[in-house]
Amino acid sequence: MSVSQEHIELFTKKAEAVSAVVKRIGKLDEAYAYAVDVCLNKDACQLLLSGCENAISDEASDLCVAKAADKVMAAPKLTDDQYAELAKAAEKAGVKLIADGLRGHLAGIDIGFAVADLGLAETGSLVLDSSSEDLRLSTMISEINVVVLPLSKLRATSYEAEAELLPMMQKAPNYLAFITGASRTADIERVLAIGVHGPLELHILLWEDA
Repeated sequence: MSVSQEHIELFTKKAEAVSAVVKRIGKLDEAYAYAVDVCLNKDACQLLLSGCENAISDEASDLCVAKAADKVMAAPKLTDDQYAELAKAAEKAGVKLIADGLRGHLAGIDIGFAVADLGLAETGSLVLDSSSEDLRLSTMISEINVVVLPLSKLRATSYEAEAELLPMMQKAPNYLAFITGASRTADIERVLAIGVHGPLELHILLWEDA
C-alpha cells in the first residue's frame, strides 16, 4: 500500500506533539546503529533497590555495581536475521543484547527496540502485537524506546487499519498495544510527570521499506 507524504507529515506532527523523536531511515542497518548510539550516550540504568546505597553484604554490593555499569538493550520479537544484525552492532559497541527472560532484568533495561506492526497517522500512534510478555516488558520498562515503523505499515486512520487490526485482536491470547509518545501522567496534583508508567523517551524511526 502506497503512503502519501501528507500522511507521513501528519504522523510526524502528531508524534512530535507528544514528545516523540521522529527520524527517517532508508534501511534497517541505520536503525541498529541509531539504537546502539542512543544506548551508548545515556547513563546506564541504576538498580533502584533499598540497600544499594549501604550494602548489606558483599553479594549485594557486587550486584549493585554490576547493574550500574552494564548497558542493556532488549529486542524481543525480531526476526532471526534482524536480531543477528542488531546483535553484531551491539556486541561491537559493548552493549548487552537480550531477547527473552526480561523478568530477570527489570531494573536495568536501558533501551527497548522493536518493529511496529502498524502506525496511525491521525494520532501519531504505533501499534504493536504485544502478546509476548517479553515485548510488553521491553516497551514498558525500558528507559528509552526505539521503534521502527515501516512506512508500508502506516495508515491514515484506525478505520483504515481495521482489516489488519481485527486478526490481531481475535488471536488468543492477545495483547494489542497502542503507543503514543513517551509515558506521561498528571494523576498527582495535576502535575505533568514523564516516564512514570513507561519509557522516558520514545524514538520512532520511519523506515522507507518500499
